[in-house]
Amino acid sequence: MKGNMGNMMKQMQKMQKKMMKAQDELHEMSFEASAGGGMVTVLANGKKEITDVQIKEEVVDPDDIEMLQDLILAATNDVLKQIDDKTNETMGQFTKGLPGGMF
Repeated sequence: MKGNMGNMMKQMQKMQKKMMKAQDELHEMSFEASAGGGMVTVLANGKKEITDVQIKEEVVDPDDIEMLQDLILAATNDVLKQIDDKTNETMGQFTKGLPGGMF
């Protein structure tokens, strides 16, 4: 019985190392989303940090700031969703088949 427990602990440590490596790789990834046909582009890393915002000059209209704000929000929300989806896809492989609440 002790052998099984030791083996299980080794398996858990191995899985933990793989999870940490996958998480580090995710943090290094770049994500990009745009709105308004490319008028606003938002770049972020896997840590959900916005690294750049690009705005085409022709979308800047002092009489319609609200449209620009909407485009920035749309692109930002899209890039954050991409990060969440990729994180769930990548990290989900480690939790498949585990009883709920174990991790």
